[in-house]
Amino acid sequence: MSMKPRYALSLLGAAIVSVLGNISAVQAAEVNIYSARQEELIKPLLDKFSRETGITINLITGKPDELISRMVSEGRNSPADILISTDVGRLSRAKQQGVLQSVESDVLAETIPASLRDPMNQWFGLTMRARPILYVPGKVSPSELSTYEDLASPKWRGRICIRSSDNIYNQSMTASMIANDGADAAESWAKGLLANFARPPKGGDRDQIKAAAAGICDIAIANTYYLGGMLADEKEKVAADAVKVFWPNQDGRGTHINISGAGVAKYAPNKAEAVKLLEYMTTTDAQQWYADTNHEYPIRADVKASEILQGFGEFKADQLQLEKLGELNADAIRVMDRAGWK
Repeated sequence: MSMKPRYALSLLGAAIVSVLGNISAVQAAEVNIYSARQEELIKPLLDKFSRETGITINLITGKPDELISRMVSEGRNSPADILISTDVGRLSRAKQQGVLQSVESDVLAETIPASLRDPMNQWFGLTMRARPILYVPGKVSPSELSTYEDLASPKWRGRICIRSSDNIYNQSMTASMIANDGADAAESWAKGLLANFARPPKGGDRDQIKAAAAGICDIAIANTYYLGGMLADEKEKVAADAVKVFWPNQDGRGTHINISGAGVAKYAPNKAEAVKLLEYMTTTDAQQWYADTNHEYPIRADVKASEILQGFGEFKADQLQLEKLGELNADAIRVMDRAGWK
């Protein structure tokens, strides 16, 4: 029996729609990432995700503020699905600029501690780092150290190395001082800390560690993953070995921590795939890779830190909701400016 022309055309139309739908689905299997993390610190994990899921990753790296400004200017035309940044201050800024959206994910809610994610689910901590006191043994005894607040004591005059006030890590640390002690006390602390600088701030966290190793200062303030990376690098291990970690405020609120994290872009064209990637980055395998490769603390309690970080010892972390660091960022900058911290 021959097929009627109209019925045949109908089947042909349905087939075309089906093919086009499948092509569209294939084309949609991608995630566009704007990342403030260096490519080598994240690309191997993204490549593994692509191999396991078939989802293509398109990665653009840049400075965090520039990426946020780009998303603002692109508006609804932005191709970005995910913004990855290295500090909660920048993630909070992205939220305030209106370039992120809330997402619902049981996996993210159950895996990431509440203090390490946005209350409105617009950003999520993916790794954790601490900002302890690093001291030179022989010049400083651990018994002399206690709290961040004590670093403003005159006994440390000319002995501290730390980077500039325009660094987001220092802004977040100062914001934590405001959250815990109040703005007036934080300003007094900043002035006292400034009086104890061994030199005008310059360079990054690694440079502070190298300065301590070179005898320029007795104490350096730096994030743990920088020290961990230096200890894993034969070229920088000698300098890193010259300092030891002291965990401040262990009898009180705990040591200041921060995160690297990510959020889904407000106009993400591939939202489902973006959420799938964020969930993947909280799996035990991904968290172990972060821990072993980048020497960052996992956000999962069932994943161990790298052997290098374990060597720093266990510590009590400040449980402050990290969103507060973003909310207080502008106040922190004003406190640092009034203190004269350049």
